Amino acid sequence: MDKWECVICGYIYDPEQGDDTADIPAGTKWEDLPDDWACPICGAGKEDFQKVEG
Repeated sequence: MDKWECVICGYIYDPEQGDDTADIPAGTKWEDLPDDWACPICGAGKEDFQKVEG
């Protein structure tokens, strides 16, 4: 699964780990995150993330 990086603070959303702070379970793909999900570090929206290449 693709990882996504916040362009503001560098946080990496890893679908294999999910996001405990927002009760997002491990295995949740980027496209399945709620539209109002925000970076747990800086609060940036999904529009401020880019796919990590590699």
